[in-house]
Amino acid sequence: MLEFELSPANDTRSGFGAGLHELGKTNPKVTALCADLIGSLKMDAFKKDFPERFFQVGIAEANMMGVAAGMTIGGYIPFTGTFANFSTGRVYDQIRQSIAYSGKNVKICASHAGLTLGEDGATHQILEDVGMMSMLPHMTVINPCDYNQTKAATIAIADHHGPVYLRFGRPKVTNFTAVDQKFEIGKAWHIHEGNDVTIIATGHLVWEAVEAARELEAEGISVDLINIHTIKPLDEEAIIRSAMKTGKVITCEEHMINGGLGSMVAQVCAKQAPSLMEFIGVNDSFGESGTPDQLMEKYGLKSKNIIAAAKRLMEN
Repeated sequence: MLEFELSPANDTRSGFGAGLHELGKTNPKVTALCADLIGSLKMDAFKKDFPERFFQVGIAEANMMGVAAGMTIGGYIPFTGTFANFSTGRVYDQIRQSIAYSGKNVKICASHAGLTLGEDGATHQILEDVGMMSMLPHMTVINPCDYNQTKAATIAIADHHGPVYLRFGRPKVTNFTAVDQKFEIGKAWHIHEGNDVTIIATGHLVWEAVEAARELEAEGISVDLINIHTIKPLDEEAIIRSAMKTGKVITCEEHMINGGLGSMVAQVCAKQAPSLMEFIGVNDSFGESGTPDQLMEKYGLKSKNIIAAAKRLMEN
């Protein structure tokens, strides 16, 4: 079934803020660091209620990563917060050398990822972050799809020992996953069973994939729909099972096709379940300024693009 009990639409960054605040109440080892973006990262409530565990480091993201790595030595679980561009590209050396290499228990929490950052434009719209972080040994990479899933993921990563990259966004999106869900790192959510074509989606494109699946089903095309919220470790078993059933796979992501979910799924299929494939994502391009919806439309990340890809596969 593709029917859901919807909660009010909300931004995924608010799900992070709510999850972080909950952790503040339940886990005295959780600390939070921010690079001058408390409001944007929705870290206000944690700062207000747990000021002794909140650290404003200012516009010094590289320093923030080093401080967070140091905190883990004392047994703390630091959550860093800034925009995705400044959480990855700007500080990749610090993450690689001080966090990933030694497996430090730092949670790198990144908002305003992808094109849906909107008007700030190409310099802030990082589209390479999932690939960059997935290539780091020891790093877990998570890209939830709505407020509820992001809140659950935030809470879950505190219990996971090791570095994590948690990616979320700025705009309000449909909030359709369960309020009381248990988030399982590395386990895909099989949203809908089908036999004709597989659609594998992550992040903001999961709801676009749901809408596409509804229309395709109405037209008689049976869709196997999977939400891959954990990019690394990838749920290869779920991908292989679905690809072997349909032989036709579409990946959907608000990220560069090269090095993102599409590339990782293609590697799995090439080895275990060769399939016809289509890739919905940004194709070797920077972004630009515009509203989130304008950019999703221009760069081909809407449900209609997924539908068109499915029909192309069905013709083969």
